Amino acid sequence: MKAIDKNCTVSFSAVRGTLEGGRIMINCRGCKAGSEGKDPLWGTGLSNNTINKTLKHPCFNKNAHDCARIHLPVAPACNIKCKFCNRKYDCQNESRPGVTSNLLTPEEALKIFEHYRKRLKNLTVMGIAGPGDALANFDNVKKTIGYITEDHSDIAICISTNGLMLPEYAMELKKMGISHITVTINAVDPAVSEKIYDYVDYKGKRFRGREASEILLKNQLLGLEIIKDLDIMCKVNIVVIKGVNYFHVKDIVKKVKSLGVTYTNIMSLIPVKDTDYENQEPLSNKEISNLRKECEDIVPQMCHCRQCRADAVGKLGDELPQCAI
Repeated sequence: MKAIDKNCTVSFSAVRGTLEGGRIMINCRGCKAGSEGKDPLWGTGLSNNTINKTLKHPCFNKNAHDCARIHLPVAPACNIKCKFCNRKYDCQNESRPGVTSNLLTPEEALKIFEHYRKRLKNLTVMGIAGPGDALANFDNVKKTIGYITEDHSDIAICISTNGLMLPEYAMELKKMGISHITVTINAVDPAVSEKIYDYVDYKGKRFRGREASEILLKNQLLGLEIIKDLDIMCKVNIVVIKGVNYFHVKDIVKKVKSLGVTYTNIMSLIPVKDTDYENQEPLSNKEISNLRKECEDIVPQMCHCRQCRADAVGKLGDELPQCAI
């Protein structure tokens, strides 16, 4: 770990130190050491509270493999149509994003959460990752988070979104106590995006083609710009499709890095039946590894993603069935 730059003019109130499991991490807003430190949390400007929750978040910190998380499927609706997604999400035999065995009301979600909080002493994260988009189901999401944070303020609250509604709800998410957000951005060029998305439902109207892609991208980037100053840890997921956005990935990573994103998670398309890309060949492990290596000097890469279900519970790689209460 580097020492703080002796010439740093940042006030002591802007320098945060956190002690977690015997590890001291200094987080400096603006000093040279903060910007050059190899740890992704250096120089992020995040608070002690958010950093401590990140250290216990298995999806954002590969060293938190002994910590458990729970995804609560309270968000069935989606406001975009990805060409690789099948909205038949009720499945017990598939393990991929957007799949769940049950949908929950906020009240049911609280009961499920409290059941597993008692059962799993290492439960540190509650996430909402579908089966649709968290921000397309904002009322349900807000109510669920409110129930949980009332008695469990130590839990990291995490949502996943396509980013379409992120500019509209960003400030509200901060007030709700959300500490981590994952935004899926598969292109930063509308000409590429329109090969990935069928349509976007926005402000009561359905948009298709280039117009849909332009609306989605504008809102995604604006959303990142807003949340970078809200003490929220942000990760961008990139679904890579051969022949579509494979050679565009580095451009995506460069763009989101410029908007304050701390990590990117480059992952392969999972071909799904009855979609435009059902016969698409997924990337090999070597291809994914090469892409991550090409981008790791731009922004730190998350390499341990399991592409979890919307009702996942337990440690990564050691899943438990989410039972009805």
